[in-house]
Amino acid sequence: MMTNQMSRKELLQWINLVSFVVVDMTLYLDSHPHDEAACEIFQKYLDMRMCAMRDYAQKYGPLTVDTATASSLWCWDDQPLPWEGGCQ
Repeated sequence: MMTNQMSRKELLQWINLVSFVVVDMTLYLDSHPHDEAACEIFQKYLDMRMCAMRDYAQKYGPLTVDTATASSLWCWDDQPLPWEGGCQ
């Protein structure tokens, strides 16, 4: 998926979607740790999530500390807060 061509809202929706798959696969793999197909799906969506999170951080600022840089980490207050219309 070309996350660099998405609007802010579309990118957040995409991050939520792939994050759901990552969490769901994590739960499945807790009880089926040797399912190779599931491990591949997990890794694929984990990579997609990280790519989308990096794209979001570059365009709009980091959502988590995992995608922050030294210069962006202390700029959290530059983004609108959720009650100001941020993260929508």
